Amino acid sequence: MATEQFPLPRPAGRSRRWLIVALAGSLIAAAGAFLITHAMLARSPGLPAGALVIPANVGTAMPVPAAPPTAAPLAAAQPTKIDIPTLGVSAPMTTLGLTDDGSVQVPPLNNHNLAGWYQGSVTPGQRGTAVILGHVDSYTGESVFFNIKTLRPGDQIKVVRADGSIAVFAVDGVQKVVKATFPAEAIYANTSYPGLRLITCGGPFDKARGQYLDNIVVYSHLIS
Repeated sequence: MATEQFPLPRPAGRSRRWLIVALAGSLIAAAGAFLITHAMLARSPGLPAGALVIPANVGTAMPVPAAPPTAAPLAAAQPTKIDIPTLGVSAPMTTLGLTDDGSVQVPPLNNHNLAGWYQGSVTPGQRGTAVILGHVDSYTGESVFFNIKTLRPGDQIKVVRADGSIAVFAVDGVQKVVKATFPAEAIYANTSYPGLRLITCGGPFDKARGQYLDNIVVYSHLIS
């Protein structure tokens, strides 16, 4: 698997802020592709109804750590597995890059138990924001991130890394965002501490457009 960061093109004379906006734009496109690709299969009568229901405690505000994170950042190491004990999730990881049109790749739909780390983000445990995507379901049933919307503050997410270490994160909260106004700059911006965000889809399903209308984003910070 490739491990290098994606080098965004930078036209002459453009500022660093342009790079942030360009990345945000590519990730907005990815969010759309993620939903649309999933939904092409999800229109089957076998669509699990649970993906449509978002718990009442999941709001639209961005969650923040209850107290300033204090765990020291880890050195870079590619993630190989993600475990979410409270949900019974134990899934291998793949690496996601960019497609030819500049959007972020998504995990293949034919493997329910597979999550993907976007290699344009930091590796989980490094200072900054690591991003892991996973499907919610397909016509054949539930997928790896089907239940992440039920996570609560303090629940743990464990990421096994290629160097043998395990980065342990505590959940800060869960956010629902409308896909049409996906706040990419805010969600993907690097934090001053080692953070991890899990992203899937859910909420209302637009049959005419063939896609879920919301994203579910789990926020967490490194604790060990």
